[in-house]
Formats: sequence, C-alpha cells, structure tokens
Amino acid sequence: MPDRHAADDHDHRHDHGGAGHVHAPASFGKAFAIGITLNTGLVVAEAVYGYIGNSTALMADAGHNLSDVFGLLVAWAASIASKRAPSGRFTYGLRGSSIVAALLNAVFLLVATGAIGWESIQRFRDPEPVAGVTVMVVAAIGILVNGATALLFARGRKGDINIQGAFLHMAGDAAVSSGVVISAALILWTGRLWLDPAMSLVICAVILWSTWGLLRSSLGMSLSAAPSEIDLDAVRTFLLGRPGVIEIHDLHVWPISTTETAMTCHLVIPSGHPGDEFLMECAHLLRKSHKIGHATLQIEISEGNACSLAPDNVV
Repeated sequence: MPDRHAADDHDHRHDHGGAGHVHAPASFGKAFAIGITLNTGLVVAEAVYGYIGNSTALMADAGHNLSDVFGLLVAWAASIASKRAPSGRFTYGLRGSSIVAALLNAVFLLVATGAIGWESIQRFRDPEPVAGVTVMVVAAIGILVNGATALLFARGRKGDINIQGAFLHMAGDAAVSSGVVISAALILWTGRLWLDPAMSLVICAVILWSTWGLLRSSLGMSLSAAPSEIDLDAVRTFLLGRPGVIEIHDLHVWPISTTETAMTCHLVIPSGHPGDEFLMECAHLLRKSHKIGHATLQIEISEGNACSLAPDNVV
C-alpha cells in the first residue's frame, strides 16, 4: 500500500468544523489594532490621573490595562506568525506561537497582579486622600473603552483561546473599572480612605480568578496535553467501535495551535486493510464529533506488517 503521508502543508480549504480547526477571521487584525490604540490611551490617562488623584485603585487599573496592551500585542503577533507557511524545519509552520502568546498573556497578568497587590498593602499602612471625582470620570471612560474592545473580540472567543483571552481581559477590565468608580463614590460618601487600597485588592482577586483558566489551558497546551474539550475515553470508544478494529494503541492527541488539534493512533485490524473509504469516514467523524482536525491513523494487520495512511489528506 503506498504511503500517502504528505508534508504537513495542507491548504485546508475543506471544512474541519468545530473547535478542532477554527481560524480567527482576518478582521481580528483590525480589532487588535483598535483595541491596542484605545487601551494605550486609557493606560496613559489612568496613570496620569491616578497619580494626580492619588488613587492606587486607578493606578492598579492602569497597570492591569498595560499588561493587556502587551498581551494584545503578543496575541496579534502570534496570530500573524501562525499563518506562516510550513518550512523545512517548522513543519507545522509557526502555529504553536499562538500557544506561547496565550501563556505569555497569563504571565503578564500575574506579574501585574503582584505589583498591584504589593502597592495596595503598603497603602493600608499609610492611606492618603483620593480625588474621587477625577477617579470616577477616568474609570468611567475605562468602562466604555474596555467594553467596546471586548465587543470587538466577542464573536471569536469560542474558537480560539487567544481571542478568548483578549475578550475575557477586556470584559474583566470593564468590570474592574466599574469597581474603581464604586470605590471612589464610597470614599466621597464616607470619607474612608482605606476603601481605595481595599478595592485594589479586590481588583487583584478578579485578575487572578480570570487568569487562572487561561494559565492552566495555555500551560497544558505548551506541554502538548490533550485539549480539555476532547473526551479521550470517547475517542477510544469510537475507534474501538469501528468495523474490524479489535485493539488500539499509541493514541496521542495534542494541540498544534490554539485552534487546531492533531491525533495519531494505531488500529489493529487482523482481517486486513479496510480501504480508503474507512479512513475517510474515520477522519470525518473525528472532526465532526470529537473536534480533531488532523487525524493520522496507522493500520496494523499483523506484526511487522503495517500500513500508514493520513486520512486528513484524503478529502
């Protein structure tokens, strides 16, 4: 049986469906550009007026937004790099750069959270007056900017962890800015200065909570863990239920990028090779039902006699 493995240079013009192979639309480049521009302006405004208004909550939000600007830049760069064609050394192209970007995003947020938390604790020891009205106005602008930026990524958040991370960060920032407005209003009402660093710590908790899922997913992807949305037991059951298959082994499932999943497996079929139609159907069902876009199956008939086919190439 001829070997039908081609270098992994599929053009993928066919539909892989599901999360196994979903590319972010080209329009997200514009969304990244708009989001970065808006948030850079917001960071400058929050940092300046947070310093003038003596508000750690506002400066904390500026630090968080700065980390998001870096995160958006990294995610944008990765989305461009991931489209690079495969080469002699990088046989999958640079698709994995989107995984690195997601991991860096999580690290940026954790570093920013640590700095914010430390400054807030210091302020508890020596609280200072806060310009409540200035803080409220700037934070309210932050709600509008972050909310609008989140909407730019809303439609792509289910298919790509990079886009999902951008959406969650921006939506979380809008909520955090709301908290800053509330703390400033409470300070104006009660005169209790400790509310400003207290709100900063609440912001830290929100950031940590929203970052945990991104960190866990991106770290798992960087270690080639099977994506959490794929049920490996269900995949095993499906393959064992195929006609003629009595055993499977060497099942491996891993992410190629934040939007594509690959799988390899050996199917033991003593009755003989089942034919191309069998492989094509397996590939189709793996894409449709199990979100695996790149399936390579090796048919083992007997010891020392194996046939390797890549059904993903046969469409």
